[in-house]
Amino acid sequence: MDQQHDDNRYTRGMAEFVANLRYEDIPAEVRQRIKLLMLDSLGCALYGAKLEWSRILQQRLGELDTTRMCAVWGTRQRLSAPHAALVNGTQVQGFELDDVHRQGMLHVGSVVLPALIAVTEFNKGLSGREFLTAAVAGYEIGPRVGICMGPEHLEQGFHTGATFGVFSAAAGAARGLKLDTGRTVHALGIAGTQAAGLMAAQFGAMVKRMHSGRSSQSGLYGALLAESGFTGIVNVFESEYGGFCTTFSRSTDRFRIEELTAGFGSVWQTMGIALKFYSCVASNHTTLDALRLMQEEHPFGANDVDKIVVHCTQATAVHVGWKYQPQGLTSAQLNLPYCVATLLLDGDVFVDQFSEDRVADPARMALAEKVDVREDPAYTAQGSKSRHLVRVEVQLKGGKKMERIVAAGRGNEHNFASEADVVAKFEKLAIHALPQAQVGELRDALLDIEKLADAGRIAELLALR
Repeated sequence: MDQQHDDNRYTRGMAEFVANLRYEDIPAEVRQRIKLLMLDSLGCALYGAKLEWSRILQQRLGELDTTRMCAVWGTRQRLSAPHAALVNGTQVQGFELDDVHRQGMLHVGSVVLPALIAVTEFNKGLSGREFLTAAVAGYEIGPRVGICMGPEHLEQGFHTGATFGVFSAAAGAARGLKLDTGRTVHALGIAGTQAAGLMAAQFGAMVKRMHSGRSSQSGLYGALLAESGFTGIVNVFESEYGGFCTTFSRSTDRFRIEELTAGFGSVWQTMGIALKFYSCVASNHTTLDALRLMQEEHPFGANDVDKIVVHCTQATAVHVGWKYQPQGLTSAQLNLPYCVATLLLDGDVFVDQFSEDRVADPARMALAEKVDVREDPAYTAQGSKSRHLVRVEVQLKGGKKMERIVAAGRGNEHNFASEADVVAKFEKLAIHALPQAQVGELRDALLDIEKLADAGRIAELLALR
């Protein structure tokens, strides 16, 4: 590939899609789906507003940043647009409650919405229809980068939400700013060189929560700087030396670059995003669902279990299958044996199940020791579409054995949650930060967003009055 930038067909193809997307181009089912996805993400953010890591960011950035342009969701605080995106993205991802594109390995709302909603606060008059269009543009880009790079990216230790998310954030913000194709190319190129995130953050560090916020901030910087004429890497995906694909795969061929633009206008990756109904990392959900399904057939609890074996992909095994050690809430929410123990002991794995006093609970730790997570090479060989596939074996005391295979968790893209379920989850989370009446206003505004003359109304409703 020539290094003089004359072959950037994929970067430019993405930019053309983003810049030229019209509301009328988006199928009705995609428009309806993204409204539910956005509602879910904002509920997650509002719940996250009062968490310890969010409060540290709010306080420290408030000391450093005297700008009062953009709302910190669920609070009365205001910060500059980039700092608001940083905090708000952290809040969306704050408690392992937010969406996930399983094949693309990305929490999409946590990177797109903080940047895009910030745009509405200083770019007044962006209509609800234009906002929805910009959101779809962002939601379509990041998952394609994930599909291009594949599970090996995660297996190498990169945090995919951070490395892929910058492109979704830049795309949504660029469309919100109505940048043309050329400037959107630069927005992607500026965002791509900021891509960073290490999976070691999952072992107890607060910074894991911040990766999405940082990604959203980087994408916003990309769009804002490109709007002002600042240039980025115009062949950020294609460059053989120092390009995103070659560098992050450490190869010239362990990626599928054609996936970056595959199916634009006919395949909508927004429809591939799943929601979470457990407050833990998505890699754990299929195992938890398998256990619940077996319990429905033959009730059993923690005291009945002799051993549980989870057969899974390599990406799942390295991501969540490590020996549990109490290192804080982050490691508890990411560790599969701990979450299995929590389900068996409490009957659920939601927000109330995770507190500092339970992280080193002897009963959970003893039960976690009975969970064995093993890679099945046949599952790994099926590629990213089978990323969360598991076969769970349960050995009960007394000799009874049970087994269940689950390919995708509850609320998955093939069996998406009902509007009533999404609204109920949103309301249950949002009430932690906002008065009930305001929660209802925000819900209604988002579900009827096409009627808004100014999408900045969403930001107003996210701020505590």
